[in-house]
Amino acid sequence: MPLIEKSTYQHPFYLFNGHWETIIPSMFRKIEGVDYQRERLELVDGDFLDLDWLKNKNNKLVIISHGLEGNSERHYAKGMAKYFFQRGWDALAWNCRGCSGEMNRLPRFYHHGATEDLGAVIDHAIQSKHYSTIALVGFSMGGSMTLKYLGEKSNRVHPTIKKAATFSVPCDLGSSAGELDKQNKKFYLQRFLKKLSKKIEAKSNMFPSIISHQGFEKIKSFREFDDRYTAPLHGFVSAQDFYTRTTALNFIPTITTPVLIANAQNDPFLPPLCYPYQLAKDHHYAYLETPDTGGHTGFTLAGKEMNWMEVRAYEFLNQVV
Repeated sequence: MPLIEKSTYQHPFYLFNGHWETIIPSMFRKIEGVDYQRERLELVDGDFLDLDWLKNKNNKLVIISHGLEGNSERHYAKGMAKYFFQRGWDALAWNCRGCSGEMNRLPRFYHHGATEDLGAVIDHAIQSKHYSTIALVGFSMGGSMTLKYLGEKSNRVHPTIKKAATFSVPCDLGSSAGELDKQNKKFYLQRFLKKLSKKIEAKSNMFPSIISHQGFEKIKSFREFDDRYTAPLHGFVSAQDFYTRTTALNFIPTITTPVLIANAQNDPFLPPLCYPYQLAKDHHYAYLETPDTGGHTGFTLAGKEMNWMEVRAYEFLNQVV
């Protein structure tokens, strides 16, 4: 039954297609009044994660996972943290390895399937013993990671974790990567590759015997990038092996924690396989909502500082299922 037939989201008239709904908030939305407290979490492998907190000294916590080449400062992460913080929750927006403004120590980076890092953040919050309720929110890659984490853990998810909400999730990772190879989507691909190029160059200076930046400009697709860097640096045989072993679709069936998956039908990043209608129809815990509009992590509300993702996440995470 958890297929939500009718969504409440309505886009502003001036954002008239999925590209505008994606690009305009990404470039121009500003979130004021967020004063994070940063904590460095040391990992067992010798690396670190930077965690950005908003603390009300409440017993409820929302943990926010950003998207590819994002961080805790992205408008969607700050907006979500602020929305929950203003309503009494503590908020923790964590930064994937190498995304906090300081390069991580090891050759490896982060990726859609790096649930060991999300797990370390969650365990750190649980071990603090401050929280009786923890909710997870993930955007795009962070949503994919959240779904994989919940599916891997299944009925072993810590009882403190009550619910999750995810937005703009590339549920089928391989087809989503291929979608951005299309000629009318190259703009997004080039933006990602430009950012990734800088990190690969920095990594090649740190580990010249392991990582080479030479010839990076010849990369023309995510598959090429994942074949050359993501797969070998993170223990995968190839890009296809990476997509197969990390894609959220393979983990949604075993989820036993109520989770919202909200993907706009006009999201330029998401092909049809990223909308698991039949899976949600037969699922007891995965709630699929597919607004007609919204773009990719856009979902602007006309004349409002908050966006629909914040309103919808708060509503879902506080709703009795």
